[in-house]
Amino acid sequence: MSRTVIEGGAVVAVDDAGTEYAEGHVVVDGDRIVAVGPGSAPPQEGRVQRVDATGCLVTPGLVNTHHHLYQWATRGYAVDEALFGWLTELYPVWARLDEETTHTAASAGLARMALSGCTTAADHHYVFPREGGDVFGALVAAPRRIGVRLHAVRGSMDRGRSHGGLPPDSLVEDLDSALAATQEAVERFHDPAPDARVRVAVGPCSPFSVSTELMRRSAELARDLGVRMHTHLAETVDEEEQCRAEFGRTPVEYADELGWLGPDVWLAHTIHLSEKAIARLGETRTGAAHCPSSNGRVAAGVAPVRPLLDAGSPVGLGVDGVASNEAGGLGEEMRQALLTARARYGPQALSVRDALWLATRGGARCLGRDDELGSLEAGKLADVAVWRIDGFDHAGIADPVAALVLGQLPELERLLCGGRTVVEAGHLTQTSSTDLTHELRRACARIRKEVQR
Repeated sequence: MSRTVIEGGAVVAVDDAGTEYAEGHVVVDGDRIVAVGPGSAPPQEGRVQRVDATGCLVTPGLVNTHHHLYQWATRGYAVDEALFGWLTELYPVWARLDEETTHTAASAGLARMALSGCTTAADHHYVFPREGGDVFGALVAAPRRIGVRLHAVRGSMDRGRSHGGLPPDSLVEDLDSALAATQEAVERFHDPAPDARVRVAVGPCSPFSVSTELMRRSAELARDLGVRMHTHLAETVDEEEQCRAEFGRTPVEYADELGWLGPDVWLAHTIHLSEKAIARLGETRTGAAHCPSSNGRVAAGVAPVRPLLDAGSPVGLGVDGVASNEAGGLGEEMRQALLTARARYGPQALSVRDALWLATRGGARCLGRDDELGSLEAGKLADVAVWRIDGFDHAGIADPVAALVLGQLPELERLLCGGRTVVEAGHLTQTSSTDLTHELRRACARIRKEVQR
């Protein structure tokens, strides 16, 4: 790979020093950033590819901390339901998933995220139909088509309806099978290298679909294997009430007792938290994946992002599954996070730069990759977004970060992941969006036909 020089545009590094240049440059050599600075780049030796970023904003690639990519095949269902009713309607639909549908949905979802500036995505896959085949392998194969990074969370459920859970019994595993399959997924796919394209985490689904024993032993397994841990927690009032009724504890107290808090853990949603729970997440440096659009879609509530940040908890942004966020882009969640935080906590709750931090640095911290991703700094991986902000949608907005966060999400002039171009002039470079569209339509039609039988 030749050197790539990006210059002529505004540069916002999202580093500890808050480095910003009204006009600056980023130099990439192979898969790494080697220089960030003001003005034009100094002369470079050897072959150089130049990206003219005039009229653009250059930021780190965005990091998505929570998704369910398989749901790209089931958008538009249960559109007026709250979470538990939504899940009850959709679990029988997800029971029709197979390898082909999962791969198609994951590829489409990752493509949509790339087009919204995302270079790294965490996907929580916990649905394993008994006749579905190797759906986790099909998921892990998808990022190669698009050119992005994937943190694949091997989820599990062992508590079906016959044991007081929400999912049908046909979608749950027994305890030993779930643990064995999780270990196999880590051994088969997890790459601990600093430049990893695929990593695997351990992720039992949630307290209302997983037994206490599976939660506890999953935590032990993850720490034995040296991988991170992820689950849903404190998403709804119903969950709070169920945890108190069954276990005599709040969701955070329950998670804490089972070993599910710590710097190697990030939790999805974390909406219904007391001051004590927020302090405990901050004290343990447990991460939070904030999914503002999805939270609104299923009427779950607004997460206490500002208090979590103030307590010291890493907070990143998540798209969540597109059955509860049909738009599916990460870039748009910056604006949603800012608006919902201000609606709850006032105009100082999140600044536009806070919103960008959540989408980049905060997400990298949640995934344990702050040393590798999330900012434009020499030595870090060359995951770089170049946003075009000189057109009609952003004309007259002097602050480029305000243009990015508050305005219409800009088109990408260029998106690099590990120094390789993933998006150029608003188009995918490694696969055809037309092909993905046709594949997705066929997969959606196939599932709907099976559901209607």
